[in-house]
Amino acid sequence: MTAAATPPAIALEALVKEYPGGTRAVREISMEILEGEFFGLLGPNGAGKTTSIHMLTGLSEPTSGEVRIQGVSMASRPLEAKSRLGFVPQEFAFYPSLSALDNLRFFGSLYGLRGERLERRVREALEISALGRRSRGPVSTFSNGMMRRLNVAVGLVHEPRVLILDEPTVGVDAQNRRALHETLERLNRQGVTVLYTTHQMEEAQRLCRRVAIMDRGRILHADTPEALVRRFGEGLVRVELKSPLPTEARERLARLDSVQGLDGSGRIWHLKAREPERAVQDVLALAGVREAGVLGLNILEPNLESVFIHVTGRRLRDPGEGAPAPLAEENG
Repeated sequence: MTAAATPPAIALEALVKEYPGGTRAVREISMEILEGEFFGLLGPNGAGKTTSIHMLTGLSEPTSGEVRIQGVSMASRPLEAKSRLGFVPQEFAFYPSLSALDNLRFFGSLYGLRGERLERRVREALEISALGRRSRGPVSTFSNGMMRRLNVAVGLVHEPRVLILDEPTVGVDAQNRRALHETLERLNRQGVTVLYTTHQMEEAQRLCRRVAIMDRGRILHADTPEALVRRFGEGLVRVELKSPLPTEARERLARLDSVQGLDGSGRIWHLKAREPERAVQDVLALAGVREAGVLGLNILEPNLESVFIHVTGRRLRDPGEGAPAPLAEENG
């Protein structure tokens, strides 16, 4: 008799979130995160990451679609599905007037922990978050980094096998960020599935086994960081101009033999080229571009951020103003 296959830790099927007025924050996303994965959900602010997280943790009902946690439906068995999750939100989710110890005891009890099991989990959560020495003082006296670590501890106190973190390092200094990363890597090695949302590509490239890039409510691509960089991250040139590019000059730029794809709007343009150095020379030689005035011309390093530029047509940290369409497909 063949054993049943292990269900994914998280499964999203055709998930949609629509608000009054017809605004769709999430547009039919589907993906699976396997047991034991460290998975990154990447995208700029406003991409739909937090809305998606709120639906898969049961904080918000989807307009349509389904969420399953380790095979358990969030719609039909919400308490069981939620009990398998630990959630670390962007906002601090504890009581500042209480101590770290009392916060963890309180939140552990909400999950049904009692007696020695509760005390054991509180001790372990304090150890994981390195807050043992400050466990009895009011949380209001903590630094931002300590509060972030307590946020993680609260999400872990009931010993979930699936941990979801939404932008957990916002406002955290480099030392505390590194400590948090080491904690999450250790938990993942122990078998905890981690879903990590961030707009920091450096974090994702270091931590995640697989990533999904999300923008404007859609999952654009999902794969290992290495595979995405090989496919999309090479041969990108960023051009910054003093003034918007005239239509005629833009057309001439797109026709250059060295340019495979072109996207942009206003003063910022991105070129896809097999030979980036040649593309730089061609751009500088193009009279229309010179007339517009070149402020900057950079060959982008192949990494997740350059992948993001390719598949979305804009820099990860650029403001959304006039965000361009994705790069055209390669010629041929």
